[in-house]
Amino acid sequence: MWIPTEHEKYGVVLASFRGTVQHGLPLEIGDTVQILEKCEGWYRGFILKNPNIKGIFPCSYIHLKNAHIKNKGQFETVIPVEDSVITEMTSTLRDWGAMWKQLYVKNEGDLFHRLWHVMNEILDLRRQVLVGHLTHDRMRDVKQHITARLDWGNEQLGLDLVPRQEFSMVDPDEISVTELYRLMEHRHRKKETPTAASTHHLFVHMKSLMSANLGEELEVFFHIYDGRENRPLSERFFVRLNKSGLPKSPEKTERQCTLFVDLGSSDLRKDVYIVVHIIRIGRMGAGEKKNQCSVQYRRPFGCAVVSIADLLTADSKDDHLLKVYACNTESEWSQIHENIIKKANSRYNLSGSNTGLAVALQLLHGDIEQLRREYMVLFTRGVSITRKLGFSDVIMPGEMRNDLYVALEKGEFEKGGKSVAKNVEITVYVLDIDGQILKGHVAAGSGEPGADEYHSLVLYHNNSPRWAEQIKLPIPVDMFRGSHVRFEFRHCSTKDKGEKKLFGYSFVPLMQEDGRTLPDGTHELIIHKCEENTNLADCSRYLKMPFSKANLPSNNQTLKGAKESFWITSFLCSTKLTQNGDMLDLLKWRAHPERINDSLSKLKEIDGSEIVKFLQDTLDTLFGILDESSQRYGLKVFDSLVHIINLLQDSKFQHFKPVMDTYIESHFAGALSYRDLIKVLKWYVDRIVDAEHQDHIQQVLKASEYIFKYIIQSRRLFSLATGGQNEEEFRVCVHELFMSIRFFLSQENKGATPVAQTQAVFLRTFPAIYGELLKIFAVREVAGFVRETLGSLPAAAQADCPLEAVKLQCIAKTVEGQLYINPESRCILLPVVLRVLQGHMQEQKDLVMCARILTSMLSLIKKEENSTAEPVVSEEVELIVESLLGVLLRTILEISNRPQPAGPSMRFQFQDVTGEFVACLLALLRQMSDRHYQKLLQAFSSKDNLRDFLLQIFTVFRILIRPEMFPKDWTVMRLVTNNVIITTVLYLSDALRKNFLSDKFDYKVWDSYFYLSVIFINQPCLQLESFSPSKRKKILEKYGDMRVMMGCEIFSMWQNLGEHKLNFIPAMIGPFLEVTLVPQPDLRNVMIPIFHDMMDWEQRRSGNFKQVEAKLIDKLDSLMSEGKGDETYRELFNSILLKKIERETWRESGISLIATVTRLMERLLDYRDCMKLGEVDGKKIGCTVSLLNFYKTELNKEEMYIRYIHKLYDLHLKAQNYTEASYTLLLYDELLEWSDRPLREFLNYPMQSEWQRKEYLHLTIIQNFDRGKCWENGIILCRELADQYESYYDYRNLSKMRMMEASLYDKIMDQQRLEPEFFRVGFYGKKFPFFLRNKEFVCRGHDYERLEAFQQRMLNEFPHAIAMQHVNQPDQTIYQADAQYLQIYAVTPIPESQDVLQRDGVPDNIKSFYKFNHIWRFRYDRPFHKGTKDKENEFKSLWVERTTLTLVQSLPGISRWFEVDKRELVEVSPLENAIEVIENKNLQLRTLITQCQNRQMQNINPLTMCLNGVIDAAVNGGLARYQEAFFVKDYIMNHPEDGDKIGRLRELMFEQAHILEYGLAVHEKFVPQDMRPLHKKLVDQFHLMKSSLGIQEFPAYVRASPVHFTNGSPRTCRNSVPNIISPDGGVGVGGIGGGRGLTRRSYPAVNRYSSSSLSSQASNEVSNITGQSESSDEVFNMQPSPSTSSLSSNHSASPNVTSSAPSSARGSPQMAEKHKHSRENSCLSPRERPVSAIFPNPLDPAQRAPPHQIGDAALPRSDPNLSAPDKVRPTPSSWSLDSVKEGAPSFSDSVGRLLCPPVPPRPPYSAGSSAKSKRSQSPVSVSRSPQKTTVPPFTPSPTECQSSGLVSSSPVLSGSYSSGISSLSRCSVSEASGTELSLPPPPPPATDNHHHHHHHPPYPMPPPLPSSSSSSSGNNSDEPGARRENKTPPPYSVYERNNPRRPVPLPHSLSIPPQADPPALPPKPHQLRTGSMKLEGTSDPRVPRPRPLPRKVSQL
Repeated sequence: MWIPTEHEKYGVVLASFRGTVQHGLPLEIGDTVQILEKCEGWYRGFILKNPNIKGIFPCSYIHLKNAHIKNKGQFETVIPVEDSVITEMTSTLRDWGAMWKQLYVKNEGDLFHRLWHVMNEILDLRRQVLVGHLTHDRMRDVKQHITARLDWGNEQLGLDLVPRQEFSMVDPDEISVTELYRLMEHRHRKKETPTAASTHHLFVHMKSLMSANLGEELEVFFHIYDGRENRPLSERFFVRLNKSGLPKSPEKTERQCTLFVDLGSSDLRKDVYIVVHIIRIGRMGAGEKKNQCSVQYRRPFGCAVVSIADLLTADSKDDHLLKVYACNTESEWSQIHENIIKKANSRYNLSGSNTGLAVALQLLHGDIEQLRREYMVLFTRGVSITRKLGFSDVIMPGEMRNDLYVALEKGEFEKGGKSVAKNVEITVYVLDIDGQILKGHVAAGSGEPGADEYHSLVLYHNNSPRWAEQIKLPIPVDMFRGSHVRFEFRHCSTKDKGEKKLFGYSFVPLMQEDGRTLPDGTHELIIHKCEENTNLADCSRYLKMPFSKANLPSNNQTLKGAKESFWITSFLCSTKLTQNGDMLDLLKWRAHPERINDSLSKLKEIDGSEIVKFLQDTLDTLFGILDESSQRYGLKVFDSLVHIINLLQDSKFQHFKPVMDTYIESHFAGALSYRDLIKVLKWYVDRIVDAEHQDHIQQVLKASEYIFKYIIQSRRLFSLATGGQNEEEFRVCVHELFMSIRFFLSQENKGATPVAQTQAVFLRTFPAIYGELLKIFAVREVAGFVRETLGSLPAAAQADCPLEAVKLQCIAKTVEGQLYINPESRCILLPVVLRVLQGHMQEQKDLVMCARILTSMLSLIKKEENSTAEPVVSEEVELIVESLLGVLLRTILEISNRPQPAGPSMRFQFQDVTGEFVACLLALLRQMSDRHYQKLLQAFSSKDNLRDFLLQIFTVFRILIRPEMFPKDWTVMRLVTNNVIITTVLYLSDALRKNFLSDKFDYKVWDSYFYLSVIFINQPCLQLESFSPSKRKKILEKYGDMRVMMGCEIFSMWQNLGEHKLNFIPAMIGPFLEVTLVPQPDLRNVMIPIFHDMMDWEQRRSGNFKQVEAKLIDKLDSLMSEGKGDETYRELFNSILLKKIERETWRESGISLIATVTRLMERLLDYRDCMKLGEVDGKKIGCTVSLLNFYKTELNKEEMYIRYIHKLYDLHLKAQNYTEASYTLLLYDELLEWSDRPLREFLNYPMQSEWQRKEYLHLTIIQNFDRGKCWENGIILCRELADQYESYYDYRNLSKMRMMEASLYDKIMDQQRLEPEFFRVGFYGKKFPFFLRNKEFVCRGHDYERLEAFQQRMLNEFPHAIAMQHVNQPDQTIYQADAQYLQIYAVTPIPESQDVLQRDGVPDNIKSFYKFNHIWRFRYDRPFHKGTKDKENEFKSLWVERTTLTLVQSLPGISRWFEVDKRELVEVSPLENAIEVIENKNLQLRTLITQCQNRQMQNINPLTMCLNGVIDAAVNGGLARYQEAFFVKDYIMNHPEDGDKIGRLRELMFEQAHILEYGLAVHEKFVPQDMRPLHKKLVDQFHLMKSSLGIQEFPAYVRASPVHFTNGSPRTCRNSVPNIISPDGGVGVGGIGGGRGLTRRSYPAVNRYSSSSLSSQASNEVSNITGQSESSDEVFNMQPSPSTSSLSSNHSASPNVTSSAPSSARGSPQMAEKHKHSRENSCLSPRERPVSAIFPNPLDPAQRAPPHQIGDAALPRSDPNLSAPDKVRPTPSSWSLDSVKEGAPSFSDSVGRLLCPPVPPRPPYSAGSSAKSKRSQSPVSVSRSPQKTTVPPFTPSPTECQSSGLVSSSPVLSGSYSSGISSLSRCSVSEASGTELSLPPPPPPATDNHHHHHHHPPYPMPPPLPSSSSSSSGNNSDEPGARRENKTPPPYSVYERNNPRRPVPLPHSLSIPPQADPPALPPKPHQLRTGSMKLEGTSDPRVPRPRPLPRKVSQL
């Protein structure tokens, strides 16, 4: 049974538990669990980080820990009983863990590794703490380390600063806000500025001396030298080196390392040096030969110097290599360091080029104890201490030191009869009172132990040697008296066995008779002659003799005149001995009572350090004198006491204050002194006002703290001794003293008079007296003293009076002191303090102090809160609120509005003050209860005052919320602030409701209130969603979600407003909208309904809510672009408001507003999401376009519209879409007029007139059009600008503009433009952004971009999208799917401006622009089979489904893609298809021939291949298939309406034969030698083909007009025949029959087909030549089709093909000709095949007929230039129809007439188109019958069939050409589409074009090509059809490839009218192409694709 646990409440998981049992809770090692129940070895509970999931787990997996349980029971919380540092560590490490991994992901390796180390360190330290075996001190250190590391990590990771006390986290609720602020500030500051240490230490480690000429031992001396005063600052550090220059005793580190201690900050300057002297020990001369001499001398070696300042900048760890110098003359050895410092280089030189001293030098900062802790190793390993000469800057009591330093300065010696000077060596000994040598008391320096004697160095042959060697004599104090130092002088001979010969001595006693030691300074000592060592054995003999020349009796002339002297300098550094006689006199006052007066007076002149040394003795002396003769010496003693007390204020002696305190507590015995002290003090105070000189009195007052200490202690001693006698008398004295003080304080002073200064001095020391008074007086009494004393100060001094600041400081100390902490005294002092504070804050003076006082006051209140003093506290709060709240608010406002001062130091000051005042305000507000708020609000006398107060406090709150209020990591402080603010606001909102509603409504206060609430909710530190889960949980537990509370408050206040709401509409819409965008569901639910309310009130007021709408829309844009809002918000907004307005009368308009706003949100969210991505892609641009259009069309917001125009413009520039960028900017340009209206500054535009801006825009746009190679558009703008310049007579600019225009024309002619591909993209599925969802677009591809690349790019932009594999329109399931589907295929543009395209003689460079610009319509063809499929000849049933897409805007435009506005479907009949195929092939042939004639081809191959392809296909059965399909009786009978078309087809076949003949002639002219055999074969095959067509000779009329290609292209025929012949479809079109629109169109189709991409090009050219621009256009369009080369590809992929084709053909009008050609050829061949197929017998007859007809009918129309558009435009579907109709009658006639003509003229309309049209419209029986009539020629003859095959003779060719049909079809498709696009205007022709497009498939459709071609076409057609059925577009092409033989129903594309929407994606162009080629090669004879007769025939 499960039993709730009593103590087992909290534990840590020891091992992971999978939780596989029923109800098992999976645990991971390290999780903490809370345990609820227990049962037989199992616990039930939950993991603390996920308390919602409860389960069971085994007891054995849990390590239990102690814990506190809060509110036991169902909702108990468990807090582990462990050190708070551990808790913090654990939670912090968990947070870091996650962030640490993120660092790795973000590639911040450095921080990653550093953090890793720190985390490991923390874990180690945590273990130590947990184990719990640490000593108290060690635990403290460990915690310090831990917290330091935690803080470091938090700072690095940008986490919050943790306030701490004693290393543990502080709960902000447990301490007052001011305290919290202080802690945070302290932690924050600690990071910023470490205080500079006042003491410094230099660590020196002697490493080695490197030199070439060593070989002797060395002594190295370091000391610190003051170059400014030329004296040593420290004693010497001494290291002995062995012969190799290394330390002699390496094991003893203290012999080679030292610390020069106690350097003051003033010693770290440039002219303080470390000086190193090096002495060698050995022979006299360095290079002497080794003689027997064993005597060693100390001789100079070298010197090195380094400045201490260099160490401050150097890296402390580096070793220094110092250069060693030697002196040029040995006698200057004592000054070598000075010379080096002065750089007197003549006096020294390097002692060897490679001599160097390796030393480690490091400056350490801080006091020595601190260093012992920080550099433990250094001290434990051993380091000697080298002291300063003299005391350090700060003398520490208890420091023991007794060092006598003696410097051997110089000597003067006589020659003594020798010719050379002596080599003098001095030996130094210290002897005690008994004449015994003191052992070990002569030290050469620290580092080596003391010796018994010291030998100076020897200077060679020098009778006036200067040694300047300093030694230290550390003689114990008790041995000082009677000791002396003896100096013995010896001459060191270099000859006599090197002995050292004594010749004299000097001595000096250490202490004089009177007890003073040897005075500091230089002493000239007498040298006593002595040559025997024995004479010195008894020192008593010479001690009686004089030692110094200074104290010789005047009569002893002999010694005085002696020339020999020896100088020493002595310096005593002792804490025990004095050299000062006055000091001794004072201390011995009892011995000489008469000297007391004198001694007391001289005390002031004695050096402070002497007094301090004997502080206790001195004080005893003074109080002794006072006790004995107070009357006589009272004043003097008082003054001396004041002098000593003030001496201790000096920083050098401040550490002796505790000595004095101890003295007072323990040694002071003057029980009677208090009377005298009070008396003298009062005497002084009373004289203040009248005294002239205040200096002395100020000194007295300065010392008043200690004087009071003595008074009080003295009184206590007296009370103890006497049992409290004279108590009353003492009190009276004190009261009188205070009265005097009050009197002197109350003096008013004008300005800074001496009295004012004295008052200031007293106030500074006054607070220190409280503590003393409390020792005797009661608290209330002392508080009374203080209150009255402070109260007596003059109230208002001048503003500049220094007294004011002092007064504040005094109050600050009072408030911080013991007295104020006591509640009893506090209530007495508070009014005084408040009065002063209030005064200062109102004046805005001394704010730093005010803040300090206030902080102290408020932190006290907090502490008292829980005690019994509750009512008292409440009263205090009331008092403070009453007097300070208002002024505090004003102060904060004032400070925060001041401009921040520039200097950083000043800035800190201000920052501090603001922060502190803010903390005070918060602390005060947090203390206020209901009662306080009520009293506060009632206290306002008038509404105005209350209003001002509310405005003020709301403004202050707004300031507090500012992000810059606190440093960014102070979240704790911010949350406390917010908590206080929200509590206060809840109290104040009542006041608002009561006082400022209804008639007393005050807009300003309400506005301020709402504004504050909105900022409050939006502040970053409350956005819990952005925090880590642990932090969020903590905040929610402690404060809840304050945003929701504030939101509810806003809502209730809004509801209270009633009709006043109107004042806030629309002003508050923006702010409230911002609040609702906060991602907090509760908050949104509360706030969104306010909008409904606003709409309602606005509706009542003005009958609509346009204002609300406008404001919402404006605001939404800016807020959402900042990243606010999300999809759920949009849904909430929509649903909540729709629900709200259900019952409103204005429901309709409401719904529309909500819908608009929601739609805008959709777009803005999409926009924001897109913009987050990296590089510019279609999505970003599409999204921007969608938004921009929304702003313009739906919202009519011009400014936003313009903004987004510019955003879009920038995107295009970034993506290098220059053309689109131009179109985008044009949108703005078009909004402007050429006027002088001034425009304001906007975006990046300056203030300028409208004209200037428009001019600027024009120039920018022209520049971009230029970069985008859209020169034609640039030219239009150039003209417009030129007109403007001309109208202003600005000829300079006009000229520039004309030149620019000219340069653009040049570029059109000279530069190559790539022809883009166009792709149709469908975005299906709900996962797409709104602007794409379930829409289809046509996209302009990038340069060189083919279908595969485009598809890949789209999939990269939409990585989650699935590419659909078919081109059929998707169904609803796909539309509604929760996914993204992309359907992509290529489409062919249908150009609008057929006019240019159909003209002859227009260069391709120009045409290419019209072919691919301003395109509205695109075409996609899909071949399919209708009805039963004839296995033998699939062309019979091969239809094309032609989809035409119309866009909302033409391409290119402001985007690379536009949405499809409408799609139309047309089906192209097999006959029309056949016509189109042949037409296209013919066009291609014509073009190539022209190019060849004009020598535009470097290489004749393309023509060869094309001819080969066509002839091959024709011979091998291509045309035959057409003949079989359409020229047979059955067909003509069943389709009487197709008569014209059959005629047209036949015409085209003849035309083709004619063109071929001409082409072969041209070919012969240019064919290279090696190709002759092929040419011959072609000619033979051509004759075969002709006979198959039944052509022996061309009809005379045809012959008569040779084919002129105007530009060399066959286009000359003037009569109808010529038209027919002329390559230019134009003529043909006309001729073909009346169908003018149709004919024309068909031509293009023909052209298109005829040329694959290359061919299309060719055909273009031809057509240009011929005048059939349209057809050529189509050809180009078809070009895309080229990809379709293979029949099958045409069929299958016609759409794709179409698009892809463009890539090859269409795309490159500019391509190098040869490539063009080759491409065209390849494409062509398939087409050709079809063509030939078309020509085949079936066609023959029919076609022939058409030629006739064409001849007649077309003549009128033959005009090649006829604009197809005009005629054909009727409607896409009707293209062919019309033409058919028109031409039908004539067609039949002509057919009849022409049946026989050998040359197939092109029917004016393409047969295909007519067929199609017939199909679509009404069948034209006429045309059919004529054809029938013509049937005879029709009979397919094998030859004819073959002729179609002609093309495929060579495999390659056949691949490409042989697919003539298919490629044609492909081409045609592409061309057609292209044409169509461009053509859109002429619908009928368009029809043709469509056909052509269909042709794509049509090619395939043609009658079975001769074997190869037909098969290929068959396959093609077949495949496509099949494919369509399969719905796998891409495969089309593949299909075709794979099953070349399979007859395919006509591909849809064939049947589709060109305009119809393109079917689903066509197969990729490339594939298509290849496929088609292959197919063609193998084309199935059964499958000739009939192709609608192209009009081109007639052109031919």
